[in-house]
Amino acid sequence: MTVATVGVHIVDILARPVDHIPEGQDTVLVDQIRLTAAGAAAGTAVDLVKLGHSVVTMGAVGDDELGDFLLMVLAKRGVDVSRLVRRAGERTAASVLPIRPDGGRPSFHVPGANLSVTYADLDAAVLRGARAIHLGGVDVTFGLGDPAFFALLDEVRAAGVIVTMDLLSEMADLLAMARAFLPHVDYVLPNQTQVLLMTGEPDPEAAARALLADGPKGVLVTLGASGSLVVTPEAVERVPAVKTDVSDTTGCGDAYCAGFLTGLLHGQDVPTAARWGAAAAARVATGLGSDAGLTDLDSLLSLL
Repeated sequence: MTVATVGVHIVDILARPVDHIPEGQDTVLVDQIRLTAAGAAAGTAVDLVKLGHSVVTMGAVGDDELGDFLLMVLAKRGVDVSRLVRRAGERTAASVLPIRPDGGRPSFHVPGANLSVTYADLDAAVLRGARAIHLGGVDVTFGLGDPAFFALLDEVRAAGVIVTMDLLSEMADLLAMARAFLPHVDYVLPNQTQVLLMTGEPDPEAAARALLADGPKGVLVTLGASGSLVVTPEAVERVPAVKTDVSDTTGCGDAYCAGFLTGLLHGQDVPTAARWGAAAAARVATGLGSDAGLTDLDSLLSLL
């Protein structure tokens, strides 16, 4: 099943466990350091490949060494990077993530070339041929808020393509702009902080209903260890998190999106697909980085 991911591509540099930042030039020994392909488009693309899909990703990276690494590792994971644009003279987005012993993850981030992505960078013919399109981080790739792109999304949805949307930031002004995409997508998957910032509502259910009124078929709010809230015009349902030993929460949202979209593409209803998403997130939480823990669809379904 061909899926296109569009949006944010990041190199993550992760260290675990980190319980404090040392003063001066002191050194702290850690158990593990990894570099991974991450971001709401790249990380989800890797997870989708693991779940059995043919995936092409679109967006922009710099022409620096981090860009070389990101293209290499995505291709190694089986993602088609032929439509990923390289920006001369720009940096590739990157994050440094000191992972706390409880799996929490503060970050130091350079947004890089993600900020420059526009509709002109996308291959419309490939998008028209996809079974599904996942928009990852449109609050950051705000150049995609183009009427021509909205028209394309409406066209492919009318032809049966599933369009999902995830977010990246927790900045109210960027999230407010991302609401312009909602009439043109099927499902939006914010976390609790994002959905409250987007709407100003006091609780996740009220906020999800506010987003639902903008036009998508469903809003799925991820709530961390509390699971997720699935809101459609027909029902509101709480989906529990799958219990697991958490090593690192990096990429759990991306994995949830990949599992959810996989469920939809396998003909599952929305609540069941959300459970597939919860299982994917649980798998990723067991390792370090956004590509850890998740291996294949059979192992994901075994959690359910």
